[in-house]
Amino acid sequence: MIPVNEPLFSNREKELLCECIDSGYISSEGPFVRQFEETFASYTGVKHGVAVCNGTAALDTAIAVINLKAGEEVIMPSFTIISCAMAVVRHSGIPVLVDAEPETWCMDVNHVEARITPRTRAIMPVHMYGHPVDMDPIMAIAGKYNLYVIEDAAEVHGAEYRGRKCGSIGQISCFSFYANKIITTGEGGMVLTDDDNIAERARAYRNLCFRPEKRFYHTEPGQNYRMTNLQAAVGVAQMERIDEFVEIKRHNAALYTKLLLGIKGIQLPVERPWAKNVYWMYGILLDKNIGMDATSLAKELKARDIGTRPFFLGMHEQPVFHNMGLFKGERYPVSEEIARQGLYLPSGLTLKEEQIEKVCNALKEIMT
Repeated sequence: MIPVNEPLFSNREKELLCECIDSGYISSEGPFVRQFEETFASYTGVKHGVAVCNGTAALDTAIAVINLKAGEEVIMPSFTIISCAMAVVRHSGIPVLVDAEPETWCMDVNHVEARITPRTRAIMPVHMYGHPVDMDPIMAIAGKYNLYVIEDAAEVHGAEYRGRKCGSIGQISCFSFYANKIITTGEGGMVLTDDDNIAERARAYRNLCFRPEKRFYHTEPGQNYRMTNLQAAVGVAQMERIDEFVEIKRHNAALYTKLLLGIKGIQLPVERPWAKNVYWMYGILLDKNIGMDATSLAKELKARDIGTRPFFLGMHEQPVFHNMGLFKGERYPVSEEIARQGLYLPSGLTLKEEQIEKVCNALKEIMT
């Protein structure tokens, strides 16, 4: 039996936090930061890990270290979190969007090459809700046009693409360790890379670009994106259980699928033959012809004391970007449908089987 009702944190986290506090090393100078970086990078199959304060900072750092110039473009999905596009905009670049694939909800790789221009510098595939992007076509296109690939792997700790861990395929990858991620440090993130130069630049950028030979002397702009030793201590303890957490996620998803299979009007998550889906969130998509959207379903479930979360709203529909003159008149129909018809069900690691059964019974009642 999978221990789905065990606490997210154990005595191990408390033990390492106490060790950290007792040592006096609570800032980024403490040894747990490097231990967490090395452990997570090794688990993912990448040479270097650079811990930062959150996943958004990881994306910002990735864009910084490729030296994106004003007006240069990064291709990404419309259906993603706003952090992806904002990382590009903050560096005066231009996010260029492609639509989502209707079954995995990841970026549709068939649309990528048509969006390349002489200004394109990178492609940013976003592995969505636990399922990998089809990376082989992305890597082939990037090789053809000499582009960077920055994997947003925030939602796919432990997921695999053709036997390789997500986050080990592009030149750079970015992870989040926010409280709802498969492993967490409360807040936190990491940049992974096999490239020695990129790793060196990322370590400098997260630390205000102090010169190693002369502190408080700066020749490049940087940020204070450091992870604390306290956060990293929690991360080290969490890494000891990451395979257990992935197993719980997959077990819960299998139970959801078993109980929901056959309900008309609901599309369930998929797992492509080449993928290992870690089901970070168990999302469902309502058929647009049933007369109910995700907002209406969320209200029905809330009335039964069941919380849900909506899917992302596409970047091309965000008012903040329209105010910047971006994406006006652009349409991405799959992203638009997913945003209106999709939501994710309770997906936490501490879910009990009877809670999943309650959710599924409520859905059956509402949908029939």
